[in-house]
Amino acid sequence: MTTKILIVQILTLCSIILPKANSVVFKYPAVFNFGDSNSDTGELAAGLGFTLDPVYGRTHFKASSGRFCDGRLIVDFLMDAMKLPFLNAYLDSIGMPSFQKGCNFAAAGSTIHQATPTSVCPFSFDIQVNQFLHFKARVVDLLAKGKRLDKYIPAVDYFSKGLYTFDIGQNDLAGAFYSKTIDQVLASIPKILEEFETGLRRLYDEGARNFWIHNTGPLGCLAQNVAKFGTEPSMLDELGCVSGHNQAAKLFNLQLHALCKKLQGDYTDSNITYVDIYTIKYSLIANYSRYGFDQPIMACCGVGGAPLNYNSGISCGQTKVINGTSVTAKACSDSSEYVNWDGIHYTEAANQYVSTQILTGKYSDPPFADKMPFLLDLKF
Repeated sequence: MTTKILIVQILTLCSIILPKANSVVFKYPAVFNFGDSNSDTGELAAGLGFTLDPVYGRTHFKASSGRFCDGRLIVDFLMDAMKLPFLNAYLDSIGMPSFQKGCNFAAAGSTIHQATPTSVCPFSFDIQVNQFLHFKARVVDLLAKGKRLDKYIPAVDYFSKGLYTFDIGQNDLAGAFYSKTIDQVLASIPKILEEFETGLRRLYDEGARNFWIHNTGPLGCLAQNVAKFGTEPSMLDELGCVSGHNQAAKLFNLQLHALCKKLQGDYTDSNITYVDIYTIKYSLIANYSRYGFDQPIMACCGVGGAPLNYNSGISCGQTKVINGTSVTAKACSDSSEYVNWDGIHYTEAANQYVSTQILTGKYSDPPFADKMPFLLDLKF
């Protein structure tokens, strides 16, 4: 990370409200995560044998880690802040993974809507919930047979005391634009959230009580969507983002927030936190230079150069022959100068910034700025 970004991060942390002496400790014994590529720590790679080029992961892991990023994801930074280990993917069986402190069911390409035979990823939200139910049942069964596996699987009470995190819905909206009008996309949102609610209630019935729900980010600011749907200036907003995509994201978030308020009323014995990721990310893109970045939308890893450095036919790290010439989608020399990594996903530097903003507590409902004692001991 460059010095200028490190200074910005330090200033950001210094602006965080310090906790009160009598604040509630924000600490969980385990985390169970559900989502898509924004929080996939290796599920798609393990589940489908999907291989990411080694340029993915180069910043922190120095090798591909199954994450669609040059390094760490937001979920990694949040785990770090809670002094918990990075989450292993549910389907990853190599390297003696430990699930004692939680499990990650998120898979790149997943949707809230049930997957179909043509879906990019078969592990839609309902499947992820089913995987969790199987995981929990197996843990309970194994623990009943003795303590031999205690250090690899969570204690039974971790399922009621743990934190359940969610970051999903982006692919439902982004994918819909390829076959639907903006009005049809907007009309589909209630059904999407109805399926999401069903999954949340199933988890509650299984004992989940602490829910942490991210809304979706500004889809129209991703180079992939600008390249496909922003070919006319009239389609773009003042930041160069596709207006229709961001309109859909904002309506989705408005209805998701209403769902969270509804669940807060229904489940008074639970903690349900809604996190406004959209505002954090859009502010980053709008004020990128203030936070130490040079490129708000252009991809670090891609092909084609400015303004987007993105070609849908060549993924980051790939080499293909185009018009008789071999072309490689290479990574930029310093990804910390970019908000976007590969045209779809954010860089580690951007994820780190977003994480510091999440941890201020001011982008959450309910806010939790006075319940964050671990902020004094952040490791990133």
